[in-house]
Parts: sequence; C-alpha cells; structure tokens
Amino acid sequence: MTRLVLIVDDNRDNLYLLESLLTGHGFDVISAENGEEALVKARLNPPHLIVSDILMPVMDGYALCRACKLDDTLKQIPFVFYTATYTDEKDEKFSLALGADRFIIKPEVPDVLINILCELLKEKKTSKPAVTKSTEEEMEFLRKHNEALFKKLDKKISDLEEANQVISLLEEKYRLYFEHVTDVVYTIDKDLKVLSMSPSVEKVMGYKPQDFIGKPVTDLGKILTPESLQQAIIDTDLILKGNTISATIYQFIARDGTIRYGEVSGSPIISNGQIIAIISVARDITDRKLTEDALRESEEKFRKILEDMEDVYFEVDITGMITFVNPSSCKKSGYTKEELLGMSFKQISVPDGIGQVMKYFGEIFQTGQTGKPFIWNLKKKNGEEGFFEVVASLIRDNQGNPRGFKGIGRDITERRKAEEALQRESNFSRAALDSLTALFYMYDDQGRFIRWNEYFTAVTGYSGEELARMTPLDVVVESERVSLKKTMEKVLSTKHVSAELSILCKDGSVKPHFLTGNLIEFENKQCVIGMGIDITERIKTETKLQQTLESLRKAVGTTIQVLVSAVEARDPYTAGHQSRVAHLACAIASEMGLAQDKIEGIRLAGSIHDIGKLSVPAEILTRPSKLTNIEFSMIKEHAQNGYEMLKHVESSWPLAEIVYQHHERINGSGYPRNLKGDEIIIEARIMAVADVVEAMASHRPYRPSLGLDAALEEIEKNRGILYEEAIAMACLKLFREKRYVLP
Repeated sequence: MTRLVLIVDDNRDNLYLLESLLTGHGFDVISAENGEEALVKARLNPPHLIVSDILMPVMDGYALCRACKLDDTLKQIPFVFYTATYTDEKDEKFSLALGADRFIIKPEVPDVLINILCELLKEKKTSKPAVTKSTEEEMEFLRKHNEALFKKLDKKISDLEEANQVISLLEEKYRLYFEHVTDVVYTIDKDLKVLSMSPSVEKVMGYKPQDFIGKPVTDLGKILTPESLQQAIIDTDLILKGNTISATIYQFIARDGTIRYGEVSGSPIISNGQIIAIISVARDITDRKLTEDALRESEEKFRKILEDMEDVYFEVDITGMITFVNPSSCKKSGYTKEELLGMSFKQISVPDGIGQVMKYFGEIFQTGQTGKPFIWNLKKKNGEEGFFEVVASLIRDNQGNPRGFKGIGRDITERRKAEEALQRESNFSRAALDSLTALFYMYDDQGRFIRWNEYFTAVTGYSGEELARMTPLDVVVESERVSLKKTMEKVLSTKHVSAELSILCKDGSVKPHFLTGNLIEFENKQCVIGMGIDITERIKTETKLQQTLESLRKAVGTTIQVLVSAVEARDPYTAGHQSRVAHLACAIASEMGLAQDKIEGIRLAGSIHDIGKLSVPAEILTRPSKLTNIEFSMIKEHAQNGYEMLKHVESSWPLAEIVYQHHERINGSGYPRNLKGDEIIIEARIMAVADVVEAMASHRPYRPSLGLDAALEEIEKNRGILYEEAIAMACLKLFREKRYVLP
C-alpha cells in the first residue's frame, strides 16, 4: 500500500536529504518549506504521516501541529517533530502536549528514523487529537508557544551575531591571505572585467595589480603566450558554464620578457543559483617545470645511454622475474625483449650456477649494499654459454622497501676464453721452462726472486721457499757482487744486459754461467727476466773463441768498408760523410767515458749509418737542387731501409738499431718511430748529434755549407730538447775547448 509522507522544513538541503531517505525506503513524499504551505498541501492531499521542523517562517511547526489537530480531516494523521533547534526536555513536553506523536532530535541514524516512522504507521490506534481548551488555557498555550518561539529566536539572533563576528574575522583573514598569498589570486566578473588581483602578481610577474583591476580580461592576453591565450579562452568559457578547471599549465610572459610557467585552477562564484564571477588561482611552477624538464631530459639521456651502451642492463623483481632489459641484453643473449620480459633469471642461467646467483642476490637483499662484481654464467638462446661480469643493487619503492634488483653486466666471454687460453699457455710455459737445461729467473723492482725454474733449484741447491727470500746478489760469489749490483742498475736504463758470473751454490761449489737480463713490465711493476747457461766448457776454449771472434770482427769491418764505398760511390757529394760522422761520434763517446768496446760499435755503425741510401735513386741523391717533399720523404726512409739491411747481420753491437735510430730526437719529433728519451739507445743519441754537426758544416748538392758555427749553435740551442744534454755538452766541449777538427 502506498504510504504518503508530508515533510516540512525551511532548509532545502534538509528537505532533499529527508526526501531521498524516505523515497529510498518506498515512501511517497510531498514537501513544504513552511507550516502554511504544508497545511494547504495536507488539506488538498491528506498524507499518512507528517514530519515537520519547528522553527520556520510564515507558520512554525507548533502552529502547524495545532492547526492539524483542530482540523477534522487532518487530526487523525500522525504528527512527528524532527528538529535540531528545539532539543530541551521542556520543548519535547510542549510538543507532545500539542498532540504530536513523536519528538525526534536531528540528526537521527537513518535506519532508526525509518523504523520509528514505520512503527508509527503500523499503530492501529488513532492519532492524538487536540483537546478543546478554555480561554484561559488557550491563552496559556499562546504564552508558552510565544515563549518557546522567542526563546529560540533570541538564540538564533545571538548565534547570527556570533556568526557575523566569525565572518568578519574570516573576511580579515581572507584579506590578509589575499595580500600575502604567494600564488596569484584574481577574480573576474560576469562581464569579463578583472575585479581583483592579489599583490603577489608583482613578485611573480613584475606587474602591479592596478595594471589589470577594472580592465577587460582581454588585457590578460599580453601576459600569455598565443597557445596559452587560446587555452585560457576555452577554460573561461567552461567556467562560465558552471565547470571548474584545475592544474592547467599556462605559459605567462613576465614584464621582463621571461617565460614563467603557471598552474592555474578556476571555478565559478555562484549566488542565488547564478554565476556572478570567476575566481582563479595561478601558482608559479617555473622552477618545478624546469626541474621536470631537466629530469625528463636526464631520463631521456639515461634511456639513450641504456639503448646505446654495449653493456647489458636488466631489472628483476623480488621473485627473480625479469621486468626490464636494454637492447644490448637482447643482442648478447639472443632473446627478443618480449621473450626476456617475464622470464625467471633461472631460465637464462646455467643450471650449475643458479645457486651462486641466488646467493649473490640474497646477500644484496640482506645487506642493502651494492654487490661486488660477480661472474654470471648465462645460457644464451642458441645454447651457448656466456660469461658476464655483473654488479647489481637493490631497487626500492618510495617508502624505501625493496621491490627488486637492477644490474649492469659486461660480456667477458671472449676475455674468459682468453684467460683460459692464457692459463693453458702459462701451464705450457711453466712446463717448457722446467724442462730447460738452463737457468731461468725473474726478480721484481725490489730485487727479490719471484720466478725460477726447476733447473735453477737443481743447480743452486736452494729450495723454492729459500729463493723467495733471496736476491741475485745472494747467489753469486762475493767478489762479483759489486759488479752484479751495477749490472742490475744498468738494466733499468739499457733494458737488456748480459754478464758472466760465478754462481755460488748452497753447498759452496761455484759454477760459472753466462746470464742475460731484460727489463719487462709485469703486473704493473718493472721486473727483470733472464736466463743463464753453464759456461764451464766455454771457458776452457775461451782463447780459441776470442781468436775466432777477432777474425769475425775483422771480417765485419771489411764488409762494412765495402758497404761504405758502395754508398759513397752512389753519392759523391757526401763522400766521406759517414767516416767523418763516425770519427766525431767516437770522439764524443770517448769524451763521455764510454767503454772502448761500445766506442768500437759506434765507429762501425757510424761508418754505415746511411747505408739505407742504397735504396734511394742515385739521381735524387746527386741532384744539385732543392728536393721535392716526395723526394725528401724517400730519403727519410733510409733509416728504416738500413735497419732492414742490417737486422740479420750477426754482430756483438746493435748496428741495426743504431742505424735505425740515428734520426730520432729525445722529444719524440724525430723519425721514423718518434722515439723519446731513453727509448733511443745511447749510441744512436750520440750518432744523431755527430750527424747534424757534420751535415750542417759540409756542402750538399742542394745547398752550400752552413758552417761549423751554425752547426754548433743548433746543438747548443736544442740541447735538452732535441739532443741529450750530456752528449751536446760533450760535443761543444770538443770543438770549443779541445779544438777538435772534423777530418
């Protein structure tokens, strides 16, 4: 059966809420905003129940209740007061005395309110009618009625005055906020004129509020970029239609011409259901926008780096499922990105290595620290194994909780293969060295033995543990230790030495050996590596060997003289040049105190230092005019050509290297190899000075002699730069103090 309820309240929001509640529970509802309107509607369409507020304009709830109870048509209808204003016990008694069936204080729990109304409708008894009263009683009712109304009215007036004070306080707070707010707050009326503009606009934009207040909104166009102006027109239209906008990014043009970014929100101001103005707030987000742009650019660079890098980059979640890979990961593994994403790390790991990988990531999870480099043995799509040196760390969420791992890995498969090959080679070398019937040794920059072969221990009688604590000085006879020490110092500059020494064995026996030493780089240290052979038998035949050697030297000298003649026959203009250079070079070496044997090597090398010119066309060598660049380049090749001719010649002197290096300069500006400083052997450094002096002081096909003074000036000017200081000074001393004359 349809149940019609009349609800009465001067607050439309209250009416709406109550109507929604009742209709939601199956009631039909009619409403009124005061007692008089309710009385008319009740008489036209009597309801099954009346629910009314008390304090209302025109006719209050008390008057409505009394009128209903005196009306024959309405007096049986249950009447309920539902009020938030009249809440005293005295108010309830007065209400029930008027004939009300229930007195309920707002707000009531919806289910409780519905139950009360339903129970009231189910009651079969008739509603309480108003009792006819005498004139005195009627006057008493009116007095109490008026007393109740005026009491609440006074309370309402008092509350209103307090509310007005609060409003005034809020208005003052709003004024202060408006004047000091950092955001730009502005209002626009319905005619699109600027009503207000917060002072903050001057700090943000450089304009004063007076530049805009009272002017058409179109004036704001001068502070917006064209794109933002179009957006502002669209947003204004939306707000005037009752919508709101929020966090819309505009580009503003400040007074100084700079671009500022603003985050704008706006909404309509509504009065009596009509839009009367627009209020907007613009927040300066320039710094944030620039930071976001920089972050976006940084992320783009990072993405580009990830895409272009040769190393693999990957991310996995806590369970070990792959969540991200870079292109290199796909290239190195053979899988596509789609195949890798969602795979477990176990699927791409060699089965025997899964436990180690889990342990590695487990330690990172437990400690929170970046893991140390780890070799991950992966199984590629084609079945091959790959080795990657990986460094991984935790990925954390915004709360700092671990959510996965990220890592970068370098493909070391080829390096691993090379290391394995090197190890095999090392094993082979060890076996080869141990099979030698000659001493093998290596000592470090502290002079300590760090390598030796089994033959070394067999000959000397010392164990490996003993040799590890010894130096070369400990295994030679005492009389030769000073000489050996000098040799050990010498190898640091010459890089290669050899010597005959008497090895002192552990049992006291002495065994003569010929030892070599070469300076090498080993494990980032300068070390000397060498070998030694027993020369006991050689010593027995030393005299005969010396005779043979002397014969050989004479033969070499004769051969060299033939080569000298061949060179000078093709270049008559430089006839005698080589012999003069050799003579001067030997004089410089002697002045510097070099050993006689070394001086002999310098003499021989000087005699053929231009032997490489045999490969230069004779017409170029003898041309009495300036050479072209190409022709000069051909002549410059003579140093290397000479080396090629001599490199296989058996000799106790470095003839080929002296010829090869005699045009090098200590600052690296020479040719053909741009050697520097001690990279050039001392014989070649001496030869370079002698060659320059003789060449400048002598006549050439393409120029007259420059003179000895010019040659010496060249040497003095460039000593320590092109030419070694000591060699240059020895040369100058020969000419200026000892009156040396070129032969």
